[in-house]
Amino acid sequence: MNWRKFVLNNGLHLSFAVALVATMGSLYLSEILRYEPCKLCWIQRIFMYPMVVLFAVATVRKDYKVYTYALPLAIGGGLFSIYHYSIQKIPFLQDSAASCGLVPCNTDALDWFGFITIPLLALIAFIIIAVLQWLIRKAQ
Repeated sequence: MNWRKFVLNNGLHLSFAVALVATMGSLYLSEILRYEPCKLCWIQRIFMYPMVVLFAVATVRKDYKVYTYALPLAIGGGLFSIYHYSIQKIPFLQDSAASCGLVPCNTDALDWFGFITIPLLALIAFIIIAVLQWLIRKAQ
């Protein structure tokens, strides 16, 4: 099976799965574990949550042109994730973001192995979605 056929058969399903897992993960962290999201986390959610619906509809309708909507959302959300991760991990940026709201954006509510934080997980999801959408675009 060539890569084009694989991407066209599975790209929408995989994109939906990544967006759904990211959305459910953020809801789990805030609603079950009671981690209060900061302003930048809310912005990243604004970019991720609609993609669940977009990919659900696109998967059912086999609409491979959904990349025209999803790719900008993934890139925009990824840029906010990079900025958020930077103010958590780069010392000279941490002071400027200390007053971004009730919950400071430079705190690490989740910090595994010293580098895996919530914005990094969001960035990984945005990158996976962007790559899948780019591949779908190329496969057509």
